[in-house]
Amino acid sequence: MQTGIEDLLAFWFGSETGDSATAEAQKKLWWAKDAVVDAEIRERYGALVAAAAGGAHREWAREPRGRLALILLFDQFPRNIYRDTPQAFAHDGLALRLAIDGITAGADRELRAIERVFFYLPLEHAESVDMQERSVALFTALAAGVPEADRSSFAGFLDYAVRHRDVVHRFGRFPHRNRILGRESTPEETAFLAQPGSSF
Repeated sequence: MQTGIEDLLAFWFGSETGDSATAEAQKKLWWAKDAVVDAEIRERYGALVAAAAGGAHREWAREPRGRLALILLFDQFPRNIYRDTPQAFAHDGLALRLAIDGITAGADRELRAIERVFFYLPLEHAESVDMQERSVALFTALAAGVPEADRSSFAGFLDYAVRHRDVVHRFGRFPHRNRILGRESTPEETAFLAQPGSSF
């Protein structure tokens, strides 16, 4: 096992052993819009993201934890490193392919439930109705399979998957990306974006 994989996963998931405890301990790192966090990820992993996007570390994908690490490098970290720029989404296709191939091979089922959340997020981030439907199906099954004590946390992850799916069903894309990507919003999208909580 390469130390790079374990360093990356330890940074992202922390030291808690319970899934709900991990979600609580790491929520600021994962979900907050924080310039300090963005700078830390940029400093620690910016070069690794660029190297992996250039084809380095492909061997990581041979086992589930390495594949998860690559998914984080392509799906999560660019959203911090390149926040509010088109580059934030530039590696989504790489992450999605890693996730789909891994799911097909059953690699996701060898991971902790909380790790599987991030294995599935590339599908939730895809501007594709088919991927959104598959995302909701995966998060539904995941939420149903966790212990009772973790149901609340995983119901929250499912709720976000449903909300993402509903937006893509409605617009065919995520309107909150339009400004960043230089896309013109339709009048309906503009009205939607004016509503509280319309962006993720």
